[in-house]
Amino acid sequence: MSLIRKKIGKQGTWASALSLLFVPILVLFAFRWLIYEPFVIPSGSMEPTLKIHDHILVKKYSYGVRLPFGEGWLLNFSQPQRGDIIVFRYPENKKVFFIKRVIGIPGDKIEVHGGSITVNGEFWPYRAASADDVDENDPQFRYFVETSGGTEFHFIKFGAGPDRVKPEVEKFEVPKNSYFVMGDNRDQSRDSRFWGFVDHSLVVGKATVVWLSCERTLETAPMICDPSKIRPLRVFKGVH
Repeated sequence: MSLIRKKIGKQGTWASALSLLFVPILVLFAFRWLIYEPFVIPSGSMEPTLKIHDHILVKKYSYGVRLPFGEGWLLNFSQPQRGDIIVFRYPENKKVFFIKRVIGIPGDKIEVHGGSITVNGEFWPYRAASADDVDENDPQFRYFVETSGGTEFHFIKFGAGPDRVKPEVEKFEVPKNSYFVMGDNRDQSRDSRFWGFVDHSLVVGKATVVWLSCERTLETAPMICDPSKIRPLRVFKGVH
């Protein structure tokens, strides 16, 4: 009596191999499209809230479901609010991603004097930051905590004067489906004061957490943190 081995067709073998290869890729793509997407902070325009080489997660479903490629939304169920920190496509080069804080929403009338803000006639007050308000102090900066609608968040002004960037009072009215955004590092941020408003179709999502942070990255892999230069106090720190 002989045993007959059941033959496995090449079609079945290839199907299994392809599923092992592509299913994880599709799951990762779906996660980045619908849930969270990682970004790395490249500049100091959002200091002290976000520092260079902070690795953040952006919640993609904060405002809806975006088209998988390009601009626009498949489903939109909320809008960015004043104080939200959002990632968006830079209006002047949509291949580049920016991160800023929302200052004005559609219909808002905004006045900016240096780094000071008035929205719809309401001045956003600020106080000098204490040692407990910031992770570290750089003597070349002056640190402040700003208040809007009962919510406090950090921003800084560089050097001695609050009017370093543009000393004159600037007035803006936010158009429909658009947002006025600024960096928390008010004197070292190119934002809506310079290039205008962010259309809602360009919004990617809301920054939620710093999951990794370091003083520098590896020379051979600029997107990877140098393990010897991790900032432990910023790991898994919420973004506000």
